[in-house]
Parts: sequence; C-alpha cells; structure tokens
Amino acid sequence: MRKWLVITSLFLSLGLVSLAGCNPLGEEGKTTQQMVEVVRGDLVLSVSGSGNIETSKETRLSFGSGGRIERIYVEEGDVVRQGDVLARLETDTLELAKTQAEVSLAQAKLALTQAKTALDQKEVALRTAEFELESAQDKKEAMELALLKAQIEVRSAKHHLDETRDIYTWPDIETAQKEVDQWKAYVDYANENLNAANTTQEQEKWTRTLAYAQARLAAAEAKLDAITQSYDTEEVAIAKMQLDAAEMAEAQAQRNLDKVTEEVAIKEQQVELAKEAVAQAREALQVAQQSVELAEQSLAQAEKNLKEATITAPTHGVVASVNAKEGDIIPSPSVASVPVIELIDPGTMELVVEVDEIDIPQVKVGQEAVITLDALPDAEFTGVVTTIYPRPIEVGGVVVYRVKIELEVPQDSGIKVGMSASADIIVERRSNVLLVPDRAIKKDSQGRTIVEVMVNDKIEERPVVIGISDGFNTEVISGLQEGEKVVTEVKVRSSSPGIF
Repeated sequence: MRKWLVITSLFLSLGLVSLAGCNPLGEEGKTTQQMVEVVRGDLVLSVSGSGNIETSKETRLSFGSGGRIERIYVEEGDVVRQGDVLARLETDTLELAKTQAEVSLAQAKLALTQAKTALDQKEVALRTAEFELESAQDKKEAMELALLKAQIEVRSAKHHLDETRDIYTWPDIETAQKEVDQWKAYVDYANENLNAANTTQEQEKWTRTLAYAQARLAAAEAKLDAITQSYDTEEVAIAKMQLDAAEMAEAQAQRNLDKVTEEVAIKEQQVELAKEAVAQAREALQVAQQSVELAEQSLAQAEKNLKEATITAPTHGVVASVNAKEGDIIPSPSVASVPVIELIDPGTMELVVEVDEIDIPQVKVGQEAVITLDALPDAEFTGVVTTIYPRPIEVGGVVVYRVKIELEVPQDSGIKVGMSASADIIVERRSNVLLVPDRAIKKDSQGRTIVEVMVNDKIEERPVVIGISDGFNTEVISGLQEGEKVVTEVKVRSSSPGIF
C-alpha cells in the first residue's frame, strides 16, 4: 500500500513560455524549459488504504431467561425504533413466579411490621422496668434511712432509761453492786484454793468455805435485784416503754428494708429479663429486615426475568438477522449463546483499512479521511480515524497496520455493509501557501536548495527554504514571492510545441 499525495482546491496558473533554442517540433524524448508562475494555494498530504464497510454499532439481542418463543414481531431488513418490541417468550410461569414473589414480599413486610411493634413494646417494658427499679432503689434508700433513725431512737431510749434509773437508784444499787462484786471475788478465791488442796481435810475446809461464799453471793444478788425492782418508778416505766417502742420501730424498719431489698433484687432481675427480651426483639427485627431484603431481591429477579422475556430495541436500527422462529425453545442464557436478533445502525459505519508500515507513523487518531466506494464512484464521504491497531499483519510480504475509520452515513446514501471502499487519511494540510512544481526544485554545487527565477528576461539561481511536498508541488517557505516565474524542465511527450 503506497502513499499518494493530492492538491485540493488549487488551480495553478501556469505561464508556459518556450525559451530560445527549444525544438519547435517537440521531438519525443527531449526536454523543454517552461516558465511557471509562483502561486498561493492549499497543499494536502494523505495516506491511502482500502477495506470493506462494516457497521460500527451492531447490537446482538438475546432473551435474559429461557423458555419457548411465543412471538417474533420483526423480519430481516425491518427498520425499528428504540423501545419497539421485537420478540417475546411465553410468560405464564414467569408471571406466576412474580406473583409468588410479591406475596412473599408482602408477608415479609408484615412480619417486619410485627417485629418493629414487638421491639417497641419490649423497649417500653424495659423502660418501665428500669423506672420501677429506680423507684425501688429510692425506696430502699428511704428504708435504710428509716432504719438508721430507728437505731438512733433505740440508743437514745436506752440512754434515757439508764439516766432515769441512775437518778432514782444509784446510791443503793452502787452499794449492793459492790457487795455482789466482793462475794463473786471470794467465790473465785475459794474455787482456786479448793482446786489447789492436796489433802482431804483441806478439800473439806475449802468446800465448806465455797458453799458459804456462794450463799452470800446469791443473797447479795437477790438484794441487788430487790433494790433495782423496788426503785422502778413511773418515769422509769415510761422510759422502758419508749425503749420498747423504739426497738419495735427498729425491727419494723429492718423488716421494711429487707422487703424493699428483696423488691430491688426482683426489679433488677426484671430489668435484665427486659434487656434480654429487647435484644431478642432486635435480632428478630434484623431477621425480618433480611427476609424483606431477600423477598425484594426475589421479586426484582422475577420482574427481571419477566422483563427479559421480551426483547426490545435498545436504539434505532435495522434488523440484520433473525436467528430463531416462533415455538423454538430458548435455553438459559450463556455467553456463547447465539443472539436471537441482530440490529445494526445504518447511520454510523466504519472502515478498517491497511496502511503501509512506512506511512503509519504519520497517521494519528482524530485525523480526517475522505472515503470513496467502488459501488458509488460519484460520491465521497468523510470519516475520522478512531483506532490504530498496534499489532502489524503481513499481506503479500508487506507489513501493514490496520486503521479504523468511523464515518457518518447520510440517509439513503446507498452504502451497504460489506462494500469495498478506499480511504485517503489526511496527515498534513497547508492553506494559502506559496507553491511551485516539484521539478522546479534543484540543488546547486554546494548542495543548497535552489530554484531558477526569471528576472528581467534573465535566469538567476535563488536559494529557497521549502516545506512539504505532495509529489507534484512543493511548499516554499521563503525565497520567492507570489507572481514570480520559475523555470522547469519538461520532457516532450507529443508533437504539440510548447504544451505541458
């Protein structure tokens, strides 16, 4: 595949003047010099390639679920619009599955509502139990305070009773108490000596002494009791009654405290049970929520299966092929399954051309391309380079690279998939530049680029800076001006004198 170059929108005004010494008969094989005017124009460089038209937007449509085909609504060549129904499976089983999924979802939502209600109730019961526990704990603190007060009252009553007794009985009681203490000490003394006696005579002596001391101790104690009782006045009796009442109040306060302590323990247990109930209710709520999510997924899948039992056109296009018929059984979808219907977009097509390895460095994505078709020789179409494939291929011993060009196809253009086409990819473009024929460019003895210019009927060499060339004409960047005339040499091809 070779690069070719073209000048677009350019008509060179050539001033053709035969110089002196030329063969007027224009003999074949000889050359003649001609004068060509330097003009402004557009210079375009392009790279060519050929291939076949393909569709760039091909849609392969299949059912999303398996089943028997009930209807196919289109045939090959039909034009369809986005959303048109193209084919449908029998859907009785799928509709039943959807209904069952809807019922399951409704039941799951009801169970979720009930679980939420149960959780609310358990949380209310927990708050109530916590409130009652707090109240019982407050009551316990009050009972502890009441018991403390009762204990203080008992101690106060005992102290008051002691003071009352001291006022009326202290002198006699003190004397009687001393006598009791003396005889207790003598009884202990007699016991010690009796235990220490070594002879029978000593034992009998101290036995008699001990008996006497014990008798005197009993008499002293009786006297003390008599003195104590004889001085039990009315005020002492009242003090004793106060002490009894205080002791009864203390006992009652203790019973009340024991009772409320037991109540607090029960309330604490009720709170723990309520917490466990709330935790269980939350777990049940979570399970119910998961059941709803699963039911929603099941319904979504059932709806998806039902929806995918119908093939609709995802975009405008033309039916390229129908690969099934009504009554066929479609298995569950798989990656390797053959599409039931294939659509193409006739408005957007692509051309993959092969470009020589020498030319491929000049090709870039986004470059414009001019496309011609063998079947439509009078029409030209424009396209854009969209892909340059990185892996080369070998065609007839020549290394080439594939380049994809996308083109917009006008309606009723006549372009069909598979048509042979050629593309000229524009790789360089210069507008309104100075141009001279390639054969006017020469090299002098020093290797400089020059042209021969006619100045005042004389030919002089002039160095120039040149740009790109399309193989016919060369861009002159500096060294010439528009309207000047340069000398070119042309081989004589016919007998027509002076004609190029």
